[in-house]
Amino acid sequence: MIKVLFISESMNSRFVEMFNKPSYSFTVVSDAKLISDSIESEMPDIIIIDDKFKDLKNLNKTIKSKSDNIIIIFYISSSNFDKDLSKYANAFITPEMSDDIVLSTISANLRMKNAKEMLANSNKDLADSLYRERVMYETICLYAGTLDKNKLIQYMSDGMDRALSYSLGCILSLCDEEPVLILNSLYELSDELISAIKLRTILNYNSLFEGKNVPTLDIDTLKVVKNIKYPANRFTFTLFQYDNMTAPISLGDNVFGFAEIFKENSFSSEDSTCFQTIAQQVALPLKSAALYQELIETNDKLAKLERLKSEFISIVSHELRTPLTSIKNSLDILSSGKCGEITETSKKFFDMAKRNSQRLSGIINDLLDLSKIEAGKMEFKFAPTNINTVIDYVKSALSEVAKSKGLNLIVNEAEFLPEVSADSQRLEQVLTNLVSNAIKFTPEGKNITISSKIVNSDDIVINEYFKSEIKNLSGDYIQVCVKDEGIGMAQEDMLHAFDKFAQIENSLSRKVGGTGLGLPIAKQLLDAHNGAIWCDSELNKGSVFYFIIPVIKVQDHVIA
Repeated sequence: MIKVLFISESMNSRFVEMFNKPSYSFTVVSDAKLISDSIESEMPDIIIIDDKFKDLKNLNKTIKSKSDNIIIIFYISSSNFDKDLSKYANAFITPEMSDDIVLSTISANLRMKNAKEMLANSNKDLADSLYRERVMYETICLYAGTLDKNKLIQYMSDGMDRALSYSLGCILSLCDEEPVLILNSLYELSDELISAIKLRTILNYNSLFEGKNVPTLDIDTLKVVKNIKYPANRFTFTLFQYDNMTAPISLGDNVFGFAEIFKENSFSSEDSTCFQTIAQQVALPLKSAALYQELIETNDKLAKLERLKSEFISIVSHELRTPLTSIKNSLDILSSGKCGEITETSKKFFDMAKRNSQRLSGIINDLLDLSKIEAGKMEFKFAPTNINTVIDYVKSALSEVAKSKGLNLIVNEAEFLPEVSADSQRLEQVLTNLVSNAIKFTPEGKNITISSKIVNSDDIVINEYFKSEIKNLSGDYIQVCVKDEGIGMAQEDMLHAFDKFAQIENSLSRKVGGTGLGLPIAKQLLDAHNGAIWCDSELNKGSVFYFIIPVIKVQDHVIA
């Protein structure tokens, strides 16, 4: 029904007859004091103002405030109407117009009013939709910026509140060790109401995740966290009559909880889509956060085990070294003949015992070195060192061992090499390990070659498996190479050559044995020298091990 209000001091019989139809409601107001009350009590669709109305000027404020919502038409029967007031008019009619023209004018303005209202509603819906989209985008961006599970739950809750303006949000979080029910409420909640919400939460939880491996909830032990916006007011049990929506927070078999929100007004389908999207999108970041937390905890456990292992190795090595020293001293005394005559058979067994005690001593020293390096307690005495001096020492120490196995130990040293800053004893240890390995794994009658030269980092040719070892190096280096004609390694085995306790599995390696610590120790010693180590090998054709140490840079002195 179209409501028409006629403001005039006289009844217009023409209008009374014209609007005496079921589709119209016609009212006449002649008292200026009652006009505002009439408009407020029953908002008309159309106001027709008689230009002869004496109190037109007092209508100015009322007409101005209602001009956007009501069609205002002036009935002009004279030339003395208020032009300032007429600027708010949507149309003008005169006594000369026929009834059909008057009604057509009113209908045209009604259609325009309806179109404006539809456009306004569409714009409002569009603005609401854009706002929701922006809230969802910002919320999902926040999800991507953290691996803190509690922050993720908070971001989800805030996003729902901004997009949907709920009265009460109930979020069950399984992200901590114990389940937590987070209540984000507009008003205060009584203890009785909280107990009812807890019971409802448990029922929803059991229904949503029936058949899944989830923890059991207990109403007495379920922890509740309250966040109240306006504690001066209080919700009652009528809260359960509000419209509500529920969404699980889960990804596959990973269950992180669920969310339920209440709102006094009804939720729309767009509200439901927004709510479900925000709840679903948080599940993947929560899974990532859980995996990250597990990774941290696992790394902490591994670090603790590594420390315990290092301490155990150190303690055991020290405990073994004391009795081993006594055994070695006793063997030396016995084999010297000071305790009696030594027969050929006795000498054979004494020599065997001495060789094995020396081997055991070497293993203990390797274990101690490894534990010191990993604990950061290895001491280094850096000094200018010529690498050829180190090579000569190792050659002298191992020549007889190589010769006893029928091997040729060859040295090709570059002359006039610059010095390196190094602990010479540790470099000797590195080179000794490399040459000893070559002697172990090279069959009789073959050659082992030690060489040295100066190289620039840009000119180093390296196996692709070890390119990461030299990617940050620059400048000149002394390169030492140990080449053998032994059993070699398969390409895939080279990746594990410098792993602790690793040894390439074949018949010869099983025969010669070893702890597999020599190369890992060499690598860590070279890391301490800002150097690098790598290898090249081919199965049954031999191996080549390289290591480099940076050359000491000569500083130019400016003479004043």
